[in-house]
Amino acid sequence: MTTDEARRGRWAVAAMFAANGMTMGAWAPQIPELLPRHGIDESTLGLLILGLGIGAVGAMLFAGRLIARYGSVPMVKLFASLGVLTLPLIVFAPNLWTLAPAMAFFGGILGVMDVSMNSNAVEIERRLGRAIMSSSHGFWSLGGFVGGSAGSWLLVQTSREAQALAASGAFIVLLALAWRFLKGEAAQPMPGADAPRTRLLPRVWGLWLLGAMALFSMVPEGSVLDWGALYIREELGGDAFRAGLGFAFFAGAMALMRFLGDGVRNRFGAVTTLRVSGLLGMAGLLVAAMASTPWLVIVGFTLCGLGVANMIPVIFSAAGNYPGLPPGAGISAVSMVGYAGILIAPASIGFVAEQMGYRPTYITLGLVLAVISGLAPVCARADAIAAAPARAPR
Repeated sequence: MTTDEARRGRWAVAAMFAANGMTMGAWAPQIPELLPRHGIDESTLGLLILGLGIGAVGAMLFAGRLIARYGSVPMVKLFASLGVLTLPLIVFAPNLWTLAPAMAFFGGILGVMDVSMNSNAVEIERRLGRAIMSSSHGFWSLGGFVGGSAGSWLLVQTSREAQALAASGAFIVLLALAWRFLKGEAAQPMPGADAPRTRLLPRVWGLWLLGAMALFSMVPEGSVLDWGALYIREELGGDAFRAGLGFAFFAGAMALMRFLGDGVRNRFGAVTTLRVSGLLGMAGLLVAAMASTPWLVIVGFTLCGLGVANMIPVIFSAAGNYPGLPPGAGISAVSMVGYAGILIAPASIGFVAEQMGYRPTYITLGLVLAVISGLAPVCARADAIAAAPARAPR
């Protein structure tokens, strides 16, 4: 992969992040439609969504091996191609017997695509000698915003089937534009990959520490998404408008900072970026926890969004540059731990909040971000992105 190819590949993989995020965004307004269509209640829907998450985490078990064996680019192309089918399969499912596997398929395909495109972004970083991970995740957030907003409008104006097909059509366009420009390094089989009995995930304690850091970096996002509106309404008496602004400002701040994050990281380094990000996220959650008005909570959530925005990109870059492992192996392990925690975090936070209240919950999560800030030196390998010698194009 030459430097010129890497520059084009940088925008191609950004398109894949956008396509993945757009599909997730278009899926969000479809969720309530499943209740009347299939005659199910919220608890059944919760089990179906859990199946989606289990599909994603289960597929991530194998993602590292696949990427190490075949390379990140073939895996991005394969699973992006399959990703085109995911939303229509759910929307057109005629009954629960087809809906459940369709949702597991959705999680599995987009999960492996997620690991593959993050692995590819690490390879591009190495070739360019500078960070691109934060802005790549920014394109995911942008895709999610477009998919969610346009998807909601189409759902009201047309039908759920038309919305799903439109989302798949937009996915196809992005994939077609990016296809020939996706570039990466050659496959890097892990030691012992041809042995008859191999581990799906590497036994490297430092990698699992990164996974734990990823988990606790993702939890605040889920806490604001799932419980922020209830906190504003139930404990502070805010109306529906201000309750909705809590996550909107959080998400907007996170997207903005992700597009700025590469410049910040290139200037100050991964360790300083993560340390300051953790402290800023902690400050935001503490402001929200001690706020006396809904608007102060919104300010706190906005600060938290600015803080947590670049934590996952830095941690993923560190995992992708972990010594002795190809990028796919490190990222798949860290992703699996992070997303596995997200499966149980919403219910756990809800239980704790019910027993103790939202304020102690947000204070505790803020202190967790402070711990991650203290562990920032663990991610020093994220800066190991010096340009590599040129290789033949792939």
